[in-house]
Amino acid sequence: MRPMRLDLAGFTVFRDETTIDFTDADFFALVGPTGSGKSTVLDAICFALYGTVPRWGGTRGLGNALAPSATEARVRLVFESAGARYVATRVVRRDGRGNVKTAGAGLQLMPDGFDVTKLDTGLSPEDLGEVVAGTPAEMDAAVLAAVGLPYEQFTSCVVLPQGQFADFLHARPATRQQILVNLLGLGVYEEVQKRATTRAGQAEAKLETVDQLLAGLADTDDATLERATEQLDRMRELAEAVTAAVPELDAARAAAREVTAALAALDAELAELAAVRAPDGVTELARTVAEARAEADAAASAVLLAEEREEKLRGELAATDDESTLRLLLRAYADREQLAGQAEQVQAVVATAGAEHEAAAGALAQARSAADRAEQELAAAFQAHEEAKTADQAAALRAQLADGDACPVCAQPVARVPAMPAGSAVARAVAAGKAARTASEAAKRLLAERDAAARELDRVLLRARAEHDGLQARLAELDERLAGAASVETLRERLAEQARLRQALDEAAGAVRAGRDAARRARGTVDAAQERLRAAWRRFDSTRDGLARFGPPAADRDDLAAAWTALADWAGAQAERRRTERAARAAAVTEAESAATAVAGRIAALFTAAGLPAPDDPVRAATVAHERAEADRRRLVERREQAVELREQRAEHERQAQVARALAGHLRANNFERWLLAEALDLLVDGASGILRELSGGQYDLVHDKGEFFVVDHHDAGLRRGVRTLSGGETFQASLALALALSEQLAGMSTTAASLESIVLDEGFGTLDAATLDTVAATLENLAARGDRMVGVVTHVPALAERIPVRFEVRKDARSARVERTGR
Repeated sequence: MRPMRLDLAGFTVFRDETTIDFTDADFFALVGPTGSGKSTVLDAICFALYGTVPRWGGTRGLGNALAPSATEARVRLVFESAGARYVATRVVRRDGRGNVKTAGAGLQLMPDGFDVTKLDTGLSPEDLGEVVAGTPAEMDAAVLAAVGLPYEQFTSCVVLPQGQFADFLHARPATRQQILVNLLGLGVYEEVQKRATTRAGQAEAKLETVDQLLAGLADTDDATLERATEQLDRMRELAEAVTAAVPELDAARAAAREVTAALAALDAELAELAAVRAPDGVTELARTVAEARAEADAAASAVLLAEEREEKLRGELAATDDESTLRLLLRAYADREQLAGQAEQVQAVVATAGAEHEAAAGALAQARSAADRAEQELAAAFQAHEEAKTADQAAALRAQLADGDACPVCAQPVARVPAMPAGSAVARAVAAGKAARTASEAAKRLLAERDAAARELDRVLLRARAEHDGLQARLAELDERLAGAASVETLRERLAEQARLRQALDEAAGAVRAGRDAARRARGTVDAAQERLRAAWRRFDSTRDGLARFGPPAADRDDLAAAWTALADWAGAQAERRRTERAARAAAVTEAESAATAVAGRIAALFTAAGLPAPDDPVRAATVAHERAEADRRRLVERREQAVELREQRAEHERQAQVARALAGHLRANNFERWLLAEALDLLVDGASGILRELSGGQYDLVHDKGEFFVVDHHDAGLRRGVRTLSGGETFQASLALALALSEQLAGMSTTAASLESIVLDEGFGTLDAATLDTVAATLENLAARGDRMVGVVTHVPALAERIPVRFEVRKDARSARVERTGR
C-alpha cells in the first residue's frame, strides 16, 4: 500500500481543510514541534482505511475523530496497492444529542489514468470510480482485499506508530506466524488444500455413484447377449409364421361372417314379418269417430237454440222503459211523501213558536212596565232621603261616620258612633231607598231575561218559517216533475217485469255458455278420435313401408281393420316361406365357424410353441413380441456400451481422487506451509540481523529459535539473550532492523497478497546517539534509493530531518493544524 494523497477536514487538530500530496514523495519526513499533529497524519491514514487509530486504545472511539467543537470530520485517502489505485473515504458526525456516528464510508477503485487533482472539483463519490464498498460494514472486507493486511498487521508492518514500533519484535510466535502468512499470501496454499480435499470428496462421490451404476449393469455379459439374440430369432420366426397363417384365418372368418350375416338377415326378416298384426281396438276406432261427430252436431244445434232464446229476451228487455228512469220516479214519489211530512212538522213548529213569541212579547211589556215603576219608586225614595237629610243634618252626618273616624264638625275622633234614633226620618228614608233599589235591580234583571227570551223566540220563528218555505218550494218542484208520471204501483210492476226478463236473459246466456262448452268438448272428442284414427293409419303405413322391400299388397284406405287384416295375412305367408330356408343357412354357419376355429387353433399352437399366450390379435401380438425382443437386445447392447464407458469413468475418478488426496496431504499446515514459514522467517532474520549488526556497530546479531527472537551480543563473548532484555535504544535498533527487513525482503517472497510498498516510522529517534542516528539515516536512504518503496519518518530531530529530501512541516495555531511541504 502506497499513499498518494490525504484530505482532512474537522479531524482532531485539523479543523480546516488540509491536503497532503504524497505523489512523488518517495522519501519524506513529517516534522514539527511536539503536539503539532505529526502523528495525526498517520492516524488519518489508519482511520480512512480501518475506521480506528492505534492511539485510541484499540477501541473505535469515534468521538476522538472530531476537532474541538466540530460537528463533522472528513478523511479521504488516495492510495495505490498492487498496481491499482483506490480512494477511501470516511465521514463522522455528531447529532443533536451529542452522539458521534459514522455518517458515511466507502471505497472506490479508480479508473486507470485518473487525475488526482480532479478531487478538488467537487466530484461525488460515485464519480471517483467503481464502488467496492458503500457502507462501514462492507469496508473491512474491501480494505483487507485491497491492502492485504488487517488492521493489527498494517500497524505492525506499514505504519508503525509510537509505542508500538517493537510489536512485531515482541509478538507471540502464533501472532507473528499469522502476520507472515498474510504478508506472504500463504493462505493460498490452505485454500488449495481445501479445494483439493473438496475435489477428492467429489471424485470419491462420483466413484461411488459409478460403482452403483455398474452394479445395476451386472447382467450385460456375453451369455445374456446370446440368449437375447436367440429370443429375437424365435420371435422373428413366429412373426413370419403368423403373417403367413393370418390370411387363411381372415378368409375363414370372412366366410363365417358372411353366412352368419345371411342367417341373421333371414332371422331378422322372420322376426319382422312375424311381428305384423293388427293393433287392438282398430275396429272400434271408426265407430268412436262417428259417435263423436254425432255428439258434436247435437251440441252445435243446442247452442243455436240457446242463442236464439237469448236474443229474443234481449229484445224484450230493450223494449221496456229505462230502469234508472223508473227508479228515479219512484225515488221522487218517496221524497215528496217525506217532504210533505216534514212540512207539516215545521208548520206545527211555526204555530207553536208564534204563540210563544206573542206570550213572550206580553211578558216583556209587563216587565218593562214593572221596571219603570221600580225606577220611579227609587227616585221617590232618593227624594225622600234628601228631604230627611235636610231636616236632620246631625243624623245625616252620623250616618257617614264609623267608630274611630274624626267628627266633621269638631275634628275630634269619635270612639263610638251613637246609634241612630229609632224614629229618625233619615233612617226610614235610607231603608226605603234600599228597598226601592233592590226592587229596581230585580225589575231590570227580569226585563233583561224577558228581552233575551223574546229575541231567541224571534230567531226560532224566523228559522222555522225559512225551513217551511224551503220545503214548500221543493214540494212544488217534485209535483212539477211527477206531473203526468205513472202511479207508484205501475212503476213497481214495470221494474218487476224488467227484473224477470233480466233473470231469464241471464239464464239464457248461461245456457249458451254451457252449450258452447259442451260443443267445444264434443269437437275435442271428435278431434281426439280422428287423431287416434290418423295415428292408427300412420302406424299401418309405417309398418307397411317397413315391409316395402318384400312387396306388400295394396291397402283399402276406407277400412283400417280390413287393411290390417290383409297385411297380416300376407306377412304370415312370407314368414312361413322363410322358415323353410333357415335350416340350410344354419348348417352353412356351423361349417364355416368350424373351419375358422381350426385355423385359429394352428396359430395359437405357434404362440404356445414360442412360450407366449394365445392372443386375440395374433399379427399385432407377434409384431409386438418381435419388437420387444429386438428392443431388449438393443437395450442390452446399449447397457454393455454404458458399462464400458462407466468403467473408463471409474478409472478416471479413482485417479483424480488419489491425486487430490495426495495434494491435500502434502499441503497440510504442518507440512508445506510450516516449511515455507520457516524459510521466510530465516530470510527475514538474516536480513534484519545484517541491518542490526550495522546499526549496532557490529555488537548484535538477530537469531530465532522456535519462533522466538534472540540477539547474540559479540561484545559479551557471543552471549545469546532474549530481545526483551535490550535497552530502549537497542530495542529501537532491533525493531527498525526487523521493520526494514520486512519492507525490503518479504515483498519478494510473497505469493500475492500483501503489498509492502511503503513504510512509515513514528518513533523517538532522539534516543539514538549521533553515530547510530547516522547509520539509521544511511540505511533509510539506501532503502528509499531503490525506488520501489516509499519511506516516511515522523521526527523532531533536525539532524535526521535535514538528510531527508521531502519534508512536510506541521504547525498548529489556536484554530487548526496546517501542513506545508518543503525541500525538493
